[in-house]
This record gives sequence, C-alpha cells and structure tokens, in this order.
Amino acid sequence: MVVSLLDNTLKVNVFYDPADGDLRDNICVCIQEDCPDEERIFRADETNIYLTAAQASALSAALLDAAERSLPAGMD
Repeated sequence: MVVSLLDNTLKVNVFYDPADGDLRDNICVCIQEDCPDEERIFRADETNIYLTAAQASALSAALLDAAERSLPAGMD
C-alpha cells in the first residue's frame, strides 16, 4: 500500500517482502522522496526500514489511535 504525503513528494510504501520471508523483520516500510535536497527528510532518494510483525502491529495501532484522537467529536 502506497501513501503519498507532502504534496506527493514523499511516498510511503508498506509491504511484506517475500525475499526476506525467512527473517523476522520481513515487513518493509519504503520511503521515497522526490524533492530538492534542501527539502529532504532523509539523505537518500529511498530509505527502507524493516519491521517484525509485532513492530508493524504496534506502529499500526499507534497510527490508528492518533487518527481516532484527531477526529472531532461526532465525526468518527
């Protein structure tokens, strides 16, 4: 699943990496930036962070919790 952020200059792709299927950290968070160097968050055009299933679940729960808390009352 790809999520585009910051006017589409930052793309976050999250996927199971079958090439690393035998490893515990086989869920990839791939972050790609298409912007001038002075606007970059990361140093590279692409940064990959590998997570375990437990870490991915914790990140997902944290994002959902933050999203739910950000909704104004009655808009959920």
